[in-house]
This record gives sequence, structure tokens and C-alpha cells, in this order.
Amino acid sequence: MDIAHLIQTVLIYALPVLFSITVHEAAHGYAARYFGDHTASMLGRITLNPLKHIDPVGTILIPALLYFSTSGAFLFGYAKPVPVNFNNLRHPKRDMIWVALAGPAANLLQALLWLALLIVLIGSGVEERFFLQMAKGGVLVNLVMWAFNLFPLPPLDGGRILVGLLPPRSAMAVSRVEPYGFFIVMALVLSGIVGTYWLRPLMAYSNQALIWVLQPLMFLFD
Repeated sequence: MDIAHLIQTVLIYALPVLFSITVHEAAHGYAARYFGDHTASMLGRITLNPLKHIDPVGTILIPALLYFSTSGAFLFGYAKPVPVNFNNLRHPKRDMIWVALAGPAANLLQALLWLALLIVLIGSGVEERFFLQMAKGGVLVNLVMWAFNLFPLPPLDGGRILVGLLPPRSAMAVSRVEPYGFFIVMALVLSGIVGTYWLRPLMAYSNQALIWVLQPLMFLFD
């Protein structure tokens, strides 16, 4: 293991990762409060302080173990979920869709901002590799979080969105999967199914959409 390369990688990705998980979880809390549930607010979880959202196991230990055991080929982690009592929402079944969507949407917005920064840096003639790699890392990390969290299986955000969209009987059937959802998702990730058939296609389409949105900015530097 190249220690210098490891330190450089950590420094490049530290800021994008901290922002991605912090804003993602805070967005869930803000949305929940907007739609009537103040659970996260009362527990002090509607904050941009990353320490409030870091899970020692999911955010630090698991990614570190996977990085060393796979030489950086496979990484997975999670933040401490923001508590939401869906029964407190004004319209629980409808509003849970928006609360769940808020986190991935925050990541998509961050990917857009990191890509805009990358375009500005390149267009301005900045050649410092560290800043260019950090901007690229910001786009990658947030596209991964956007796409992965939309996978339609509880307890991921996509699963909660699916439950909110389905008729009551079907929604109940899907929600019963939640206690086992994490293990099912991990199995699908390790088998390559999520990456091949969900993550990579959705990330590719999303990246193209962001490039299209930022076309006017790119024209400024032509």
C-alpha cells in the first residue's frame, strides 16, 4: 500500500465526501420539518456540522476496511440517518416521497456545482492537479450518492419513494422488506448487479444531463 498515494486520495476526497453526506442528511431533515415532522430539528440533526451525521462504523470503519482489503477497487459507506417520523407529516404517504427525494436531490445539485467549478478551473487555466482532482471527485462522489440512494429498495431513499408511489397494499409489501433491505442491497452490490444495471447507467445519464445544463458556462470559456 502506497501511503503517500493513500494520504493524497484521502485529502482529495475528504471535502467532497463530508459535504455530500452532510448536505444529504440535512436536506432530509429540512424537508421533513417543512412537511410537518420536527423530530430531526428537536434532536439537532438539521445542521451542516458533519460531526452530527458521521457514523463511526458506516462512515469511517467500513470504507477504510474496504479500501485496504480491495486496494481501493470497492468502497461503500453510509452516514447516520436523520430520524423522520412519517406519521407526523401532514400527508404521510405523499410527503414521504419529497422527504426521501430531498437527500439524493441535494447530491445531484452538489454534483452540478462541483462540475461548474471544474469547468471554471479548466477554463481559467488552472493546472493544479489537487484542485482539479477534488472537483472531479466532488462530481463522482455526489453522482454515486444520487444514483445509489435512488435504488428502489428500503431502507434506501428510492425504496421509500417507491413505497410512497405504490397503492397501499403493494406499499405495505415493499415496506416489509426494510429490516432485510441493507443485506439484500449489499448482496446485489457485491454481485455487481447494482453497479452494472443501475448505478453506472443512471450516473452516465445524469452526468450527461449536468453537462447539458452547464453548456452556457462552457461556452463562456471556449
